[in-house]
Amino acid sequence: MTEIAGKVAFITGGAGGLGLAMARAFAAKGAKVMLADRDAEGLSKAAAALAADGVDVGTVTCDVTDVDALKAAAAATIERFGKVHIVANNAGVAVGGQPGEIPLEDWRWIVDINLMGVAYGVEIFTPLIEQHGEGGHIVNTASMAGHVAMPGMGPYHATKYAVVGYSEALNVELGPRGIGVSVLCPAWVKTNIHNTGFDKPSGGMSREEAQSDPQYQQMASVIDGGLDADLVGGWVTDCVEADRLYIFTHPTFAPFIEAKYGQIKADYDAAAQDGRFEGV
Repeated sequence: MTEIAGKVAFITGGAGGLGLAMARAFAAKGAKVMLADRDAEGLSKAAAALAADGVDVGTVTCDVTDVDALKAAAAATIERFGKVHIVANNAGVAVGGQPGEIPLEDWRWIVDINLMGVAYGVEIFTPLIEQHGEGGHIVNTASMAGHVAMPGMGPYHATKYAVVGYSEALNVELGPRGIGVSVLCPAWVKTNIHNTGFDKPSGGMSREEAQSDPQYQQMASVIDGGLDADLVGGWVTDCVEADRLYIFTHPTFAPFIEAKYGQIKADYDAAAQDGRFEGV
């Protein structure tokens, strides 16, 4: 997609954080935006702020784990704007913990939102993009955690690695059909992602308990010191127009990527040097 002006963008997790930042950025380039989120109050505030800036904006309350709700959101988008060109599958949560200690219901929760929410968005909106024949673009929000692992975040890494791989497959499959694909892979961005764990099925610590928890406070400090979400939102729109597959934001993390692929190369070379794999 070489030009965003005049297009319609549908964004999940649009009531705040990266979703709202992307909405502002797409609107700044002339797009109409449809915000989707399960937070009805947050949606109302976000839409009011955008409308005050002259943005043509609609909203729909939607839980991305509910297929029927997402289908209804798609229908509402078409009813409001007539068509849709850009879909940002952005809604996400974070769950951490050590192996053997993470409640299985928390695993299901994060997979349903971070991975299946993306898959549902792609399956529901792809036919609608193809319908008008004007092309389009899908942006899936992953993370640097979809490329490089750290301790204590296994479920989050699993879903974000999956979104990266899924987006790579979509890029091959949808490109010939006139739909570009990008996967957003930021490191620390100033959002409320660290607070999503308060809603996990197993419960865990309360917001009050978190105020005196050293690990939570350390994470909150790192995220609060992250990149401004609007900076990232603007970069996303630039990368959509440039048809970039990977949208990276933190060049200082490049050595971690290089180290990872250095390890892959070394382990591949080990197989190449073993006679049992000669010629295969």
